[in-house]
Amino acid sequence: MLAAGGMALLWRSYQRLMAQHPWKVQILTAGSLVGVGDVISQQLVERRGLSGHSCRRTLKMMAIGFCFVGPVVGGWYQLLDRVVPGNTRLVALKKMVLDQAGFAPCFLGCFLAIAGALNGLPAEENWAKIRRDYPDALITNYYIWPAVQIANFYFIPLNHRLAVVQCVAVVWNSYLSWKANQL
Repeated sequence: MLAAGGMALLWRSYQRLMAQHPWKVQILTAGSLVGVGDVISQQLVERRGLSGHSCRRTLKMMAIGFCFVGPVVGGWYQLLDRVVPGNTRLVALKKMVLDQAGFAPCFLGCFLAIAGALNGLPAEENWAKIRRDYPDALITNYYIWPAVQIANFYFIPLNHRLAVVQCVAVVWNSYLSWKANQL
């Protein structure tokens, strides 16, 4: 019972902070959850163990979350709501198509490029890695995100979309972290 009460208190606190500072909270949430995705990638996918965990890599991934994922995805959702207003099923479908046909391919390419640069890859190696990893990442994106985004655009208010997506994205971030940090 205490756990449920504690979760309710955390949720109310999050809601209050979201109402007071929506942009900051969305960015902090995105960065934190990208970091969680990297920890999951290192511990569950790559099985590095605590002694083999790269805190530096987790911090790099969090920086990408704070400085790129949060602001870019949050801004995209705001723009999308202005371009395609409303929240009917048809509107949600239109937003998902724009998101997956226009935004996702660009976002993924930029994400991989930024991760490669932060990992110290020279431009030529980074470009080769992007060419190698991008098609697989984009196809994997299409297995996960269309259904999530339709639900997100239909059921979730704008201020909570980034957080909802980032919660679902913990698995996606684990995949992206693994993909971006493979040699």
